[in-house]
Amino acid sequence: MTTGKARRLSKILRDGRILCVPMDHGVSDGPIKGLEDINKIVKDVDEGGATSVILHKGSIKALKYQPNLGIIMHASASTSYGPTPYHKVLVSSVEEAIILGADAISLHINVGANMENDMLAKLGKVADEADRWGMPLIAMMYVRGENVKNQYDPELIKRAVRLGGELGADIVKAPFTGDVETFKEVVRGSLVPVAIAGGPKLDSVKAVFQMAKAAIEAGAIGVTFGRNIFQDKNPKAVVKALGKIIFNNLDVDDAVRTYNEESNS
Repeated sequence: MTTGKARRLSKILRDGRILCVPMDHGVSDGPIKGLEDINKIVKDVDEGGATSVILHKGSIKALKYQPNLGIIMHASASTSYGPTPYHKVLVSSVEEAIILGADAISLHINVGANMENDMLAKLGKVADEADRWGMPLIAMMYVRGENVKNQYDPELIKRAVRLGGELGADIVKAPFTGDVETFKEVVRGSLVPVAIAGGPKLDSVKAVFQMAKAAIEAGAIGVTFGRNIFQDKNPKAVVKALGKIIFNNLDVDDAVRTYNEESNS
């Protein structure tokens, strides 16, 4: 690994682990709850101890202060209104990420979609470009699309995660399979570190912490939780509590106590 890539990875990780908050939803879904004020939410999760956020280039340009956490520029997009919502197209480049001062770049790939071949070609190309510039690449590997029956099938997730590493990603983000044992197989079969996606908003913070704890026990390096952080009534408290699990190996009850203490302070 080049010195430049290693230095940039250290900006988005802490002790080899990650607590990342994706905020790229404005492209696909608009200014949804929690993302109306991008500066406020970035500041909240920064103060809470997140290692990084994922932003599109427009949100990076809109930041009015320099956060302490790492910035991952998302470079692919689609909307739910388009004729092919599963087809993620390139909307930026590694060079743009460098110009904006980002510490890493990310792409979203939907394995099983009709345009899978185009997305894979772009992943391979961007991986080569990222290596040339010493820029870390996070591949968001989802099993979604017209040819997918169950996007949480452990065998399919295992294949998608391996695919991301094979095509040059430095870290792969993927959905959690639902239990420790099957996700251990996902991690075991991966060429690179794996972090879990948060998915839809869960019913309680305890459920969020339970998923994070299970993922860490399975060998994940951390979480990339969006809605389950920025749509909570106290995003900073969620981040601080998740940090207890990810960086201190504490249990779910400790995380819940931290959340409640932070929320009531």
